[in-house]
Amino acid sequence: MKFKVVLEEDEAGGFVVTVPALPGCISQGDTQEEALKNIKEAIELHLSTLAEDGIPISRKKKVRTVAVAL
Repeated sequence: MKFKVVLEEDEAGGFVVTVPALPGCISQGDTQEEALKNIKEAIELHLSTLAEDGIPISRKKKVRTVAVAL
């Protein structure tokens, strides 16, 4: 299974990663590589919890990236 993730630089340092298709699934790391490694583990744990609770996985959420000029 593949999930799109959002990798953002944290103001305090490091990186924060979220998974738009899995609300509440979030992780972080000091480097991009560490953050991406950590989010893989977070996704696995999130999916196993959903399965244990009998909650179906909905991957239909569409995320669009757009730029907004100010």
